[in-house]
Amino acid sequence: MNLPGTPGISNNDKAQPLNLTTTTATDNQIQYVTPFLGLAPFLRASIAGIDLRPLGQEMLSRAGQNTADAELWLNLSIIVQCFGQRELGLSIQSLALQQKRIYRLAAANQPAKLRLLMLSVPGDISENTPLDCLLENSDVDLIFYYVSPHDPLALPIPEHDAVFVAICESDENRATLAALEQPLAHWPRPVINKPQYIPPTGREAASRLLRDAPGLLIPPTLHVSRPILLEIAAGNTMLSGQFADCDFPIIVRPVGSHAGRDLDRIERPEELATYLDKVEGEDFFLSRFIDYSGKDGLFRKYRVVLIDGKPYACHMGVSSHWMIHYVNAGMYEDAKKRGEEAAFMQHFDDFALRHHAALDAIHQRTRLDYLCIDCAEAKDGQLFIFEIDHTMVVHAMDPEQLFPYKQVHMLKVKNAFRDFLFRLTGK
Repeated sequence: MNLPGTPGISNNDKAQPLNLTTTTATDNQIQYVTPFLGLAPFLRASIAGIDLRPLGQEMLSRAGQNTADAELWLNLSIIVQCFGQRELGLSIQSLALQQKRIYRLAAANQPAKLRLLMLSVPGDISENTPLDCLLENSDVDLIFYYVSPHDPLALPIPEHDAVFVAICESDENRATLAALEQPLAHWPRPVINKPQYIPPTGREAASRLLRDAPGLLIPPTLHVSRPILLEIAAGNTMLSGQFADCDFPIIVRPVGSHAGRDLDRIERPEELATYLDKVEGEDFFLSRFIDYSGKDGLFRKYRVVLIDGKPYACHMGVSSHWMIHYVNAGMYEDAKKRGEEAAFMQHFDDFALRHHAALDAIHQRTRLDYLCIDCAEAKDGQLFIFEIDHTMVVHAMDPEQLFPYKQVHMLKVKNAFRDFLFRLTGK
């Protein structure tokens, strides 16, 4: 059922069985066709606690018998990555992309009202914006076009109503994004998140871009080599001598790491030596550690999405640890934390008004149409920015019996993005 005034978006996002095949009939013969599923159904099943291994085994068996079924291979690559087997998943993805580079994810509500071309790159499931997670049960067809860096738009372009550049910022993707700038500058359809605006969302670049923005706190992110860190760890050079206004405690991570992988808080030089002994990599990001805990000692991290410059609440994590990930913050186990999140989402307008200057500065400086922000409130009341990125997962998949308040607020996000698409395209 659709809510009044929100055509095309369902507020009944229940988990549905995964349909691995569809059928078509030609001359009284039935042909089995594998639909491309995207990330959403696998993520939903995982959040619901469904064991995906039997499905993965079934898909693997079918793939062995259907080596030319590119959709099946791409689905398999996603589920394998969901198991944490990144390299195997990427190898399987490569097999799929050798066969074809354009995949269609049909809207749940047909006939579709809009076709969105998703410019993507080969890579793991964090490499491109997972818009299918946001647009579950919508009337928008998603067309995934996997570009190549040297001639990104060499293949015939499918019919579409708008383009979404879904490619994340990274050193590896910089050439691809640059190669897309000229053709997309004169594209006959609206372009969402123009490629030239994506590189400044990188950690180091974002700290420069947003420096001195009103009401906003973002410590400089510094790019440092392993040899320099080893010198600091050995006590041969001072951290503050290498980097002005930067001293312990710091947070450090390898360049290119995501989702908190190998991210650590370092209090003293000897801790830095221990960290370098166990973490590989030649280049690292470091920045000052900011204690953003509340009066009760707990840390609170918010995910906000800007759609055409307007902010919407996605979630709030509450944890006793400074490094918060929603899935391990205890939100599923602690009703009091969920109650606090519910209050944050219900009164988000107050949060948005309180941080209007900072949020508006982020929109004006990034110039991105769709952007996610992981942030907190610093002790002095400023909006403390951890990361800005257009490829974060935004979804409404948490179980309703535990999170009954989320559906109405996430529906606002879904409808805001859909309304933006239709306003942009004049549909």
